Formats: sequence, C-alpha cells, structure tokens
Amino acid sequence: MGTLTQAATDSSFDNDVLKSDVPVLVDFWAEWCGPCRALAPKLEEVAQELTGRMKIVKVNVDENQATPGQYGVRGIPAMILFKGGKEVGQLVGNQPKDAILQFLGQHV
Repeated sequence: MGTLTQAATDSSFDNDVLKSDVPVLVDFWAEWCGPCRALAPKLEEVAQELTGRMKIVKVNVDENQATPGQYGVRGIPAMILFKGGKEVGQLVGNQPKDAILQFLGQHV
C-alpha cells in the first residue's frame, strides 16, 4: 500500500468502508495486474488532495474474494465509491487522475 491508501480485507471491510464517517473509494486490485499497478500512484495523489474529505482503501482480490463477489467486481482495476455505507458509483479500468477526481467530485 501507499502511504495514504490503506488495505482492507473481507473481514475489515465493514469497519473500514461501510461504517466510515467519510466517503470511501475502494480500489479492487491484484499484484499481477499491470493496470492496477499503474493506477496506484494516481490514487495516492488523489488521496493526498482529498485528505480529510474521504479515504481510499485497496482490496486485493486474490486474498479477499468474498467482497469483490458481493459487489459484482468482474474486472480489475475496479473502483467503487461508498458513502454512508452505500455504493454510490463505480469506475472500471486504469483511469486518468482527472477522471477520478471528476467522478469523486460528483459525490464528495
């Protein structure tokens, strides 16, 4: 994980994401996924820009398979935004930083 993004697991997802008092962008990723690795530094920058207003957590789909299945994640990288414990939007693929910020700006 980066310095501003944290790992979440199937067992910690409820506390880390659904019970968060700020919106949470969840990045579903895997170690072997090139686009996932390319996306990671952009998410660090986004986390830095939005510090205190939201948080970004990363779920490794190889190590945690229940949560991605529960939210219908079929391809990675996939980002799902949660607000007040509910899913409010999805972005799929290695998106440009501007597109991620624009997506988050609609909800945060």
